[in-house]
Amino acid sequence: MHGTTPLLCALNLKKTYVKFANRIEVLRGIDLDVAEGEFLSVIGNSGSGKSTMLHLLGTLDKPDEGTIHLEGRRIDNLPAEQRDALRNRTFGLIFQFYHLLPELSTLENVLMPAMITHSVWSWWLNRRALKKQALEMLDRVGLSHRLNHKPRELSGGEMQRAAIARALINRPRVLLADEPTGNLDAANGQHVMKLLRDLNQHDGLTIVMVTHNLELVHDTDRVVRLFDGRVETPEMILPPTFATTP
Repeated sequence: MHGTTPLLCALNLKKTYVKFANRIEVLRGIDLDVAEGEFLSVIGNSGSGKSTMLHLLGTLDKPDEGTIHLEGRRIDNLPAEQRDALRNRTFGLIFQFYHLLPELSTLENVLMPAMITHSVWSWWLNRRALKKQALEMLDRVGLSHRLNHKPRELSGGEMQRAAIARALINRPRVLLADEPTGNLDAANGQHVMKLLRDLNQHDGLTIVMVTHNLELVHDTDRVVRLFDGRVETPEMILPPTFATTP
């Protein structure tokens, strides 16, 4: 049972992009609450604003109008340094295209957010504990045999699991996942979904996942659909076979 107070709350989010003489209204007034410990899926056609909304929730971008709150505290208008700290400690982010650094090993890629968080002296003092934490996370995602491999030596499924381990190294409260299985075959996609569900159920990790794959949403707690830059009403979301509880 999730708490009644949302962990993450978006109110009337609007976002427009201007390209040459064209104005593209991507979000037209999004309202969304995410409960602590919830696994929420966001679906919608290409161009419906799913990724834009996720980027706003994770403070990668700012809304033109509207507000975003974390435990009641507004975060969309924070100074850049504080938003960077949020993304490094409170939010974990995974994307369709992995974004691993090609010159680093799997272990080094996973450790990178921890290295950014700590000063040189703090890193030196805590390096053994942080490396142990990274090794444990890589073991959990099934990559303990790939520690010294570079991204070019990994399969797509292995790169995505490395990206998940990297996103979790600083033990975030919220994982924002943008099409995390979009580049994977069915088997690897299911493997990643099983991993995400395990993190949600056993670690209490709050997850917001954007996906176009309706097969995946069966494994999540709730589903909302974006259409024309807005959240559809609950009765319009999905057929009865899907979970649509508030």
